[in-house]
Amino acid sequence: MSAISVPDVLHHARITGVGGYRPEQVVPNSEIIGPIDSSDAWIRERSGIESRHRAAPDETVVDMSEHAARAALEHAGLTADQLDGVLVATVTHPYQTPGAAPEVAMRLGSTAAAFDISAACAGYCHAISVANDMVRVGTAEHVLVVGVEKMLDFTDPEDRGSAFIFGDGAGAVIVSRSTTPGIGPTVWGSDGGQQRLITQRSSWIELREDRDLRWPAIVMEGPSVFRWAVWSMAKEAQRALDAAGVTADDLDAFIPHQANVRIIDQMAKALRLPADLPVARDIRTTANTSAASIPLAMDRMIREGEVDSGGLALQIGFGAGLVWAAQVVTIP
Repeated sequence: MSAISVPDVLHHARITGVGGYRPEQVVPNSEIIGPIDSSDAWIRERSGIESRHRAAPDETVVDMSEHAARAALEHAGLTADQLDGVLVATVTHPYQTPGAAPEVAMRLGSTAAAFDISAACAGYCHAISVANDMVRVGTAEHVLVVGVEKMLDFTDPEDRGSAFIFGDGAGAVIVSRSTTPGIGPTVWGSDGGQQRLITQRSSWIELREDRDLRWPAIVMEGPSVFRWAVWSMAKEAQRALDAAGVTADDLDAFIPHQANVRIIDQMAKALRLPADLPVARDIRTTANTSAASIPLAMDRMIREGEVDSGGLALQIGFGAGLVWAAQVVTIP
């Protein structure tokens, strides 16, 4: 019997380009406080959020993905015909099928393998792991990874616990073959027993059968999510450092999911990060963009000169599922 032939050489991979897209409309806290009987000061104190971006009514996750992807390709010095894979991490593409990724690839002029990843706020880090593995085993040489969300389509403006949290946007990176390691081992996992903490309020089937139901927006149990993120995710972030064989002192940036400034600050404290280490706080003006938050934050830190190319960044995503994923990467 003939044996299946498989690659016996592993390659290295790294991020070679990054791009971001924030919709034109800026929504300050003052525009959303009425329906939730809140205040700008309360929102800033509770989350650190000052404003967020809202996509135009006719602007889709595919549109936003295309903008971010083109910027990432330009940064990497590549063209779309060089891509071997297109991965789109999102939970707000409004179609059960087909996925957003094949259309994004088509818009760019690529016929590469393309598929969506649904892992909520951890989707980008999941996609980085998949892209890294594709490059490592030789399935691909260049992979586009997009994190994109139109969260405000799935936000209840009258829900006091979540109306102020979310925003719209897209971030993208290119994962490419490298002569040296640029993406550390991924530490990831799930806890489906706590799915109620962040969830869609009702299913599409329930909405079809009972048209009197409220729109199935995404809601969360804020205090429980806060405790889980601070105490559990700091441990996972430390595991990612250990897996990569580096310490907090080796880092040049910490880029966590932009869920809440207090969560970010508490994680930094738990990890004993150096006081002068650049820490992403893009949430202040972008809010929580779920799968888009980490690449958007990285893009801003690079553009504003807060971090230098070649340094090490610890990134971690965590959210609905509950799911999480973290890895150390070299900054492009």
